[in-house]
Amino acid sequence: MNFEQARFNMIEQQIRPWEVLDTQVLSLLATVRREDFVPKAYQALAFADLEIALPPQTHPSQCMLSPKVEARTLQDLAVQKHEKVLEIGAGSGYMAALLAHRAQQVISLEIEGELARMARDNLQRAGIHNTLVLQQDGAQPLTDPQLAGLFDVIVISGSVAEVPESLKRKLKPGGRLSAIVGSEPVMSATLITRVDEQAWRTEQKWETLAPRLRHFPTPSAFRF
Repeated sequence: MNFEQARFNMIEQQIRPWEVLDTQVLSLLATVRREDFVPKAYQALAFADLEIALPPQTHPSQCMLSPKVEARTLQDLAVQKHEKVLEIGAGSGYMAALLAHRAQQVISLEIEGELARMARDNLQRAGIHNTLVLQQDGAQPLTDPQLAGLFDVIVISGSVAEVPESLKRKLKPGGRLSAIVGSEPVMSATLITRVDEQAWRTEQKWETLAPRLRHFPTPSAFRF
């Protein structure tokens, strides 16, 4: 398989038509080798417009999101070199690799031990050293000392019914949080910006679908 041609086709036929025009994001997609973060059995699908299952495949959220969703998320967040990023859902480490090229530091949480090890190995082989992958359920309280303090950017790599207040409060003033919010058949890529100590601004940027991350709360249904 000609990976370079497939990468070029992905950018020109999937990413650009999905209104991803940020030259820095496009350059990253051309540079970071997505095929190195895909299980070998699925390398032929590395640049396809679909989600790729990741081992141990015990839950639908164990996947790489489609390239266009990852790219547009990066464009929305506009991560800067001085910023500290928290990612919920490391998967194979590919999104962390993209974020690491833009940020000062990335801490990525992964509930599955096997995936956490895969992400660490992939990032190490890619020569990316400003990332830390922790095995932790991102839906639970962030008590690890390495997660103390606030973050400039938070990325939820999967969907949630709603964004927990506890995560919104982990943003610095001016910080941004990206999540895919809602329930099938319609979910919205949502950007939450912390305006000040007590206020947040929420924007629904575009519609998509993504597997639900485990253990994040679902609002109780309204009853008369």
